[in-house]
Amino acid sequence: MPDNIGYGEIAAHYRQQIQDGTLNPGDLMPSMREVCERFGVAGTTANRAYRQLKMEGLTIAKPGVGTMVAPTISNNIASRVALYEATGSALGGGEASRILEVGTVGADSLVAPRLDVTPGTPVHVRRRVVSRGGVPVHVSSSYYPAYVIESTPELTQLTSTGGSRELAAARLGSPQDQVLEEVTSRMATEAEKSALGLTAGDVVVTQVVRTVSLADGRVVEVAVKVAGGSTILRWTSSLRT
Repeated sequence: MPDNIGYGEIAAHYRQQIQDGTLNPGDLMPSMREVCERFGVAGTTANRAYRQLKMEGLTIAKPGVGTMVAPTISNNIASRVALYEATGSALGGGEASRILEVGTVGADSLVAPRLDVTPGTPVHVRRRVVSRGGVPVHVSSSYYPAYVIESTPELTQLTSTGGSRELAAARLGSPQDQVLEEVTSRMATEAEKSALGLTAGDVVVTQVVRTVSLADGRVVEVAVKVAGGSTILRWTSSLRT
């Protein structure tokens, strides 16, 4: 390990272990004392590293036990950006992405204002289901404006790129800068229930709408992710490293 290691490097070490499957959901994380001894840092640095992992939704605190890897984690976008930079893929350990559909659709009332286009404007969509350990975790539909497809024609193919948004950002010559995430609850459609293996008659799902902007201000992707559960949140995060 380098001298004067910081909390970010410690967080990155354990983030990688969680994402590559070395540490699995429910596993107990090393104690603060063990972290301090392993990396030769003060308790405040170890605490900041663990706080970062908790803020990313990768770990949870279990009273009387310690810090554990969060169950059935669905990594947030900042974690996936970091994972792509480290490994060349935005998928973590045990994850698989299956493309359901690619094609051109008219931007609806949800997507159009976020892409700053008129409703009905043709946009490209990639729909996929992400599974972890063979179990469907979420269904995601990514929408791209014409200038993204012109620079990244690979997105029109029925194959996974391992990081479509990252590839598009590289082609457009501007790094990802910011993501607006809007989380709401609604009833699942029949197609979503089928893709996620949900069998109940009425199922509430969480819908996360992510609008990702580049450093030059252009929107590179609007993604609509649907997973089981219900939450109502809205926030903006920086993607700059």
